[in-house]
Amino acid sequence: MAAVATETPFHVLAVDDSLPDRKLIERLLKTSSFQVTTVDSGSKALEFLRIHHDSSTPISLQEDQLIYNQEVAVNLIITDYCMPGMTGYDLLKKIKESSSLRDIPVVIMSSENIPSRINRCLEEGADEFFLKPVRLSDMSKLKPHILKSRCKEHYNQQSDGNIDESSSNPTNSSSSSSDNSSSSRKRKAEGDAEILPKANRSRHS
Repeated sequence: MAAVATETPFHVLAVDDSLPDRKLIERLLKTSSFQVTTVDSGSKALEFLRIHHDSSTPISLQEDQLIYNQEVAVNLIITDYCMPGMTGYDLLKKIKESSSLRDIPVVIMSSENIPSRINRCLEEGADEFFLKPVRLSDMSKLKPHILKSRCKEHYNQQSDGNIDESSSNPTNSSSSSSDNSSSSRKRKAEGDAEILPKANRSRHS
């Protein structure tokens, strides 16, 4: 079972309002052995990530796929910056504001090399900023962010487990200390019982 889980490809959610760009990023990701879901807007990305809709709501995706979003875990999000309605920057902010989604790595793409825009996205929590056209060599930069996120998630789960374990220990320690105190009281009582007869004998003599 563990071997099957290891072989499961990382799942990337690609967001771009341009069909040619969506097809390009989808082809590059699949060539790099990623599982890919594509959507054409930030709002659909949020729907897929279960922010605006409950987990039983089906979302229409590319290639007429109908996938229920509770069945698909997203390991990384790659989104265009300039999109009508919700921009990639707005989507990034929404994701980082969500307690359940903020650990998912986010990569921003843009055809414009504007340093202030790049810095703003990185400061908001983006893991990478790619300039379009995205190249196959860029895909090698994605996996380290996914692995880093996995390690962080694993560490958080271990920390939570340690907290739960330590919170349950006081009961055990208090019960063991009460056992120790009761046994010491018992030993003291037995010691007193041995001393009293000796004292009585000395008075009679």
